[in-house]
Amino acid sequence: MYRAPINEIAFTLKEVAGLKQLQGLPGNEELSEDLVDAILSEAAKFAEEEIAPLNRKGDLQPAQLVDGAVKTTPGWKECYTNWYQGGWNSLTGSPEFGGQGLPNMLHVAVMEMWNSGNMAFTLGPTLTIGAVEALEKHGSEYLQSTFLPKLVSGEWTGTMNLTEPQAGSDLSALRTRAEPQPDGTYKIFGQKIYITYGDHDMTDNIVHLVLARLPDAPAGTRGISLFVVPKYMVNADGSIGAQNDVRVAGVEHKLGIHGSPTCTMVYGDEGGAIGYLVGEENRGLACMFTMMNNARLAVGVQGVGIAELAFQQALAYALERKQGKAPGAQDEGMSAIAAHPDVKRMLLSMKSKAQVARAICYACAHALDMSKAAPDEAGRKFWTERAGLLTPIAKGYSTDIGVDVASIGIQVHGGMGFVEETGAAQHLRDARIAPIYEGTNGIQALDLVMRKLPLSGGDHVKAFIAELREIADQVAAENMPEMGSAGRKLRAAVNDLEEATLWLLEAQGNGQIAEAQAGATPYMKLAGLTLGGALLAKGALASKAEDELTRKRRVQVARAFAETELGETAGLKETVTESSQGILSVDIAEFA
Repeated sequence: MYRAPINEIAFTLKEVAGLKQLQGLPGNEELSEDLVDAILSEAAKFAEEEIAPLNRKGDLQPAQLVDGAVKTTPGWKECYTNWYQGGWNSLTGSPEFGGQGLPNMLHVAVMEMWNSGNMAFTLGPTLTIGAVEALEKHGSEYLQSTFLPKLVSGEWTGTMNLTEPQAGSDLSALRTRAEPQPDGTYKIFGQKIYITYGDHDMTDNIVHLVLARLPDAPAGTRGISLFVVPKYMVNADGSIGAQNDVRVAGVEHKLGIHGSPTCTMVYGDEGGAIGYLVGEENRGLACMFTMMNNARLAVGVQGVGIAELAFQQALAYALERKQGKAPGAQDEGMSAIAAHPDVKRMLLSMKSKAQVARAICYACAHALDMSKAAPDEAGRKFWTERAGLLTPIAKGYSTDIGVDVASIGIQVHGGMGFVEETGAAQHLRDARIAPIYEGTNGIQALDLVMRKLPLSGGDHVKAFIAELREIADQVAAENMPEMGSAGRKLRAAVNDLEEATLWLLEAQGNGQIAEAQAGATPYMKLAGLTLGGALLAKGALASKAEDELTRKRRVQVARAFAETELGETAGLKETVTESSQGILSVDIAEFA
């Protein structure tokens, strides 16, 4: 059974990711320690008592299409009602529309707990919160007043409609069309696939954000517009009106997240679905990216949630399961498998990777908050660039960690892990989608290398690396015997990251675009490893004021990650800088 690691979450927020820095800025005066702790405590209680018990049920009793509508897993609707009535959906929403106006850092922390409790359930609110942000930033006064109060509260849910059968990640190939109407609305015609919570029975209305093309739109991504298309029309008094020309045509049968309805949506079969333009015509992608960036960090947090859940289950099993006799064991009989060095290695790997993913995602949320709260333009520019740099790492590296840790969890269970009844396999099946949706991790790596490294002429990433070097130097200066070789390993990792970064910047400057892209994915892992090692070390150094056992655990986790994981950075650096020709010289069709 899941137990929220409140102490670890609070420590990472306050001592590692930078919440204390945010608390001192205008607009966050009421963000007291007591308020933060109270929110975390109540979120943990809801995750443990209401969301988590539905996790296995959702896997075994998936959402289904019944008589043209989606019927969710038994208990889903009641849990969602309790969730939004408890104010959880409105946490970060604008107070103007009924939100609480709290920072992203708190939202990310509670989302971790909900994802650990039940990733399939939490996907619905994740998309709604992204829709809120898109409409807050780009919606007209009419759209905001009509839809935001119910979306902010969670009384209605939102979706993101991008993908089409012929257009996966390549949005330039979208065919859904929008026809202008005399009254200022648009009629939408087309089909969208893989729409998370595209239909369900949990709320009275669903607000779809749909990408489509106008008749005279330019080709490619420059000709995409964004529209609000509600499932039900909204009357002038705010009440629900007639059903729009929107229907669900199917629900996907997926590897995991069975409780989450992934829908095929059809617009305009009976004359055209009524839609409302968001932002400017042909500028829809810029509007949707507001929602997508929110979703990318949220998906990274799914990696954190699954990693934490898989670790907790594997640890409990390893402490209970007895087999063989561990080296040095004094007791008669067999030892718990957790005492065997190799199982201990796996559990430490799971624990440290889950904590790394947590710290990276929280640091990304901090940067997003600071990009709005910084008191001057230079500060806001700095933190906007930092959020840009961290977002692909938070999404890509953290979701890779989720899959890795879930897989190790099965290995810890041994043969029992391969048996569905234990539940360990569900974590891997659920986690496996996260590196794919909201931009595959390969796309995240390309974004990191091609768009984010060149920010401010490369100066921002160089400053970022300098910050990581300061942490490594501090670890070395502290000369803590219990940290082992962590300081040396971290310094070497920072050097590897710097060399790979400079190589990529130079390659792009010389027009070697294909060479830079060939090294993007190993570079993202190199960046994630180095950042993760630095953040764990920062936490270990900051834990001196805690009780001795807690401090000991933090140091052990930081040391274990540095000594068992950071050795990869040298090989990754060489892969980035030396492997491109071996990749690019291949005609892959010859292997067919």
